[in-house]
Amino acid sequence: MSFLEKFPHLEFGIWSLELRMSSMFPEALRDISRPSCLGIIGELKRSGGLAIPELAKLLDMSYMGVKQHCVRLEEQGYLKVWRVPRVKVGRPQKLYKLTHKCDSLFPCGGAELVLQLLEGVKVTFGETAPEKLLYHYFEKERDEWIKSVRPGKSLVEKATRFADARMKSGHFCHCHYSANSGFIIEEYHHPLHRVFKLYPGLLVMEIRMIEQVLGTRVVRSESKGSQGVKCTVYQISTLG
Repeated sequence: MSFLEKFPHLEFGIWSLELRMSSMFPEALRDISRPSCLGIIGELKRSGGLAIPELAKLLDMSYMGVKQHCVRLEEQGYLKVWRVPRVKVGRPQKLYKLTHKCDSLFPCGGAELVLQLLEGVKVTFGETAPEKLLYHYFEKERDEWIKSVRPGKSLVEKATRFADARMKSGHFCHCHYSANSGFIIEEYHHPLHRVFKLYPGLLVMEIRMIEQVLGTRVVRSESKGSQGVKCTVYQISTLG
């Protein structure tokens, strides 16, 4: 009898944590359902904090349009103001940052429940049991990723489709290309980051699954993204 046959309810518990941002948090989504607001929140998540002129440039919007959205989001509690003294003479620069009210938009995949389940598995079946269970989880993830990237005709398109699939399962990703680094995926939120912190062996497991999906080498590193904020960087090798 296999491990999951002995403990089938745990498999269901892990699978049920594949949450979708579009259906989890109706109150928050009603508040910020306008694409412009979602764009603002996305850029602030990636950057850690931006002024209105910077947001307007990134989103290709007018200054007043961005300001109006930021003021409304601040009133609703999704943004807060952060004033930074200027290097030269002048009034402090006014930056906007996300508040904890935005946390529900970047779900943590029920990490507390997962950790409790894994601890119970470890006590019952031994030290290696949690990673064996999670290996099956990543196998299922891999199969879903393969379905998502299969229509892609080039590796660039496949990698982009892969990032989109990650977004739908609660990650927050951004595809980026530079002459020096090539094609990379910057990830600013991972729903299971607390689980990965306690079980670091899962990092290697996940990377191997991603390489199987894309059919190329993927290098994972912790670095500063294109907006200067620390994130996980996946460098996609040998682009076709």
